[in-house]
Amino acid sequence: MTNLQSLLKLDSNRLDAINSVLLDPNSRVMKDFLDVVAKYGTPEEINRKHRESRKLENLFKQVEAKAPEYIKDLNWLIEQRDKGAFVSVADYRRGVLGEAAKTTQFKDEYAVTLEVSALQYFPWVRAMAEQAIANKTLMPGRFIAVRNMKESEADGDLPAIVAALDIIGASFVETLDTKGTDGSNPHLGGPATITGYFGGIGQPNDHALMWLDEFLYYYTNYGVQHVLNFNAGTILMGFMLYKLGVDIQFKISVFFGSDNPYHALWIMTMAKLFSRDDGSSPLIGFNWSNSINNETMEISAEFRKALGFEQVVRFEHHITETYKNIVIQPYNRRAELVEIADHVANIAAKHEGGDPEIDSARAHPSDILEYFRAKDEVIASGDWDNLRINFLDKVEACNRSAWALTEKGLSFVAAKNLHK
Repeated sequence: MTNLQSLLKLDSNRLDAINSVLLDPNSRVMKDFLDVVAKYGTPEEINRKHRESRKLENLFKQVEAKAPEYIKDLNWLIEQRDKGAFVSVADYRRGVLGEAAKTTQFKDEYAVTLEVSALQYFPWVRAMAEQAIANKTLMPGRFIAVRNMKESEADGDLPAIVAALDIIGASFVETLDTKGTDGSNPHLGGPATITGYFGGIGQPNDHALMWLDEFLYYYTNYGVQHVLNFNAGTILMGFMLYKLGVDIQFKISVFFGSDNPYHALWIMTMAKLFSRDDGSSPLIGFNWSNSINNETMEISAEFRKALGFEQVVRFEHHITETYKNIVIQPYNRRAELVEIADHVANIAAKHEGGDPEIDSARAHPSDILEYFRAKDEVIASGDWDNLRINFLDKVEACNRSAWALTEKGLSFVAAKNLHK
C-alpha cells in the first residue's frame, strides 16, 4: 500500500505547465482577470483604498451622508463598550459554573467562534446589544449578511454595520449580489429554485468577473474585506487576487456543498498552491454542508494542520438553521459541537435559526428565503418586527451554545472588544 501511495506524488513539471498558463500574457482567461483588477489600481493602491475606507471616521462620513440617524446608535455603542457595560468572560463563566469557574482550566486553544447569520439591518445591532447588557449575555464574535448589497449601500446599513462590528470587535462577512439569484442563469428562477444554485452554478459565463469587480468595489469603497464564496471559479479568483498582493479574505459558503474530506482536501490543496510566502491564505472560513458529521471535521483537521492552515482556515458549522426552506427540522447540532470542540481547533458555531422548539412556536418562523426579500417589501408586509425577532432568536441560540460549551470547560470567542 505504501508503494501504491507513492504514485500520488506530484511532479514539479506539472507545476511548470500550470505556471505557463498563469503567466501567459496572451491567455484570455488571465487577461480578463487582470483587466478587472487593473480598474482599481495596483495591489498596493487597492489595499490603501481599502484601509482608508475602513477607518472609523470615514465609515462615519458614509453613514452621515446616507443615514445620519444611525450616528446616535453608533456613538451609544461606543459609550457602552468604553464603560464596560457588557459582561466579562470571567463573570459569564461564573454565571454558568458558579465558584467552580475559578478552578476550571478552560481549553482556550480550542475556543469556538460564536457566529450568527444573517445580520441584515443595522437597527438590529442596538436591539441585540441592549438585550446582551440587560441579560448579561454575549454578543457573537462573527456575523454574516445575506442582503442585497446595493440596497444596503443605498440606505446606509452597509457602512453602519461595518463600523458597528469594528467597534465591538467582531468579524463580518458579506454576500455579494453576484451570488446566483441575480438572473445570471436564464434557465433558473429566483430564490424559489434556490436548490438549483447548489454546487455554484449560479455564476456562469462572465459572472465570475462581475463577482470580482463587485468585490473590489466594496473592498475599496466600504472596507468590506470578507465575503462569501460558493463557486469554484470565484474561489480560484480569490486565491489569485490574494497572491497578487490584495489583502482580501473569503469564506466558503454552505451553498457550495462541501460535504466530505476529499472536497476539503481539493480546496485546501489549491489554497496551499496559491498561499503567500508567510503561509497565509485568503481562505479563512470553510462552511461545511449541513450533512457532514464530526468525523469529517476530524479527518479534515489532520490535513488542515499538515498544510499549515490550522490557525488560518476556520471550520464553520451550522448548529441551527432557519426553520423553513433549508433543512428537515428539528435541526440542532449543539451536542455534536460540544463533542468535537475539545480536540479540533478553530471552529465556528454558526447559528442560522433559533432553537427549533422556539423557532417553530413563533407566529413567523425564520425562513431562508427571506434573505432575498427587498426591505420595502418586508416593511409593507408587516414582517419587519417578525424578522427582528427571528434574528434575536438566533442570537439566543448562539448564547445557548456558549453556555453548553462553558458547562464542559470549553472556550468561546465572543465580540472581543466587549467581553474582556
